[in-house]
Amino acid sequence: MASDEADAPAGPTPFERLGGEPGVRALVDRFYDLMDLEPRFAQLRAVHPTTLDAARDKLFWFLCGWLGGPDHYVERFGHPRLRARHLPYAIGSVERDQWMGCMMQAMQDEGVEPALMQRLAEALYGTADWMRNRSG
Repeated sequence: MASDEADAPAGPTPFERLGGEPGVRALVDRFYDLMDLEPRFAQLRAVHPTTLDAARDKLFWFLCGWLGGPDHYVERFGHPRLRARHLPYAIGSVERDQWMGCMMQAMQDEGVEPALMQRLAEALYGTADWMRNRSG
């Protein structure tokens, strides 16, 4: 393989496949709208502050970089240290499962292509499970 072929990108990043910043913002907004509106996500909502504005921005900034786009979160706060930043919040299996359910519904509502949704769900579940800091 020629060196210029080795350096060629393998295809669009998940960030690009979601539509860049507008697509990631729409996904994050739908996620938090669902969390705020749907009773099935009540325990997840309860571990968040009254207003979700800061959480919306932080998840948007984080996901942009995590999905292969600009590292807005790192530029603002440094390394995400996700587990350490979430330790003050009681996160068990219920919260993990509600977070995943909310994100899956948001991805479906935003029309994320099924193959990408499955790939993201697997990666997000691993991270969500790692955030658990209590039983139950």
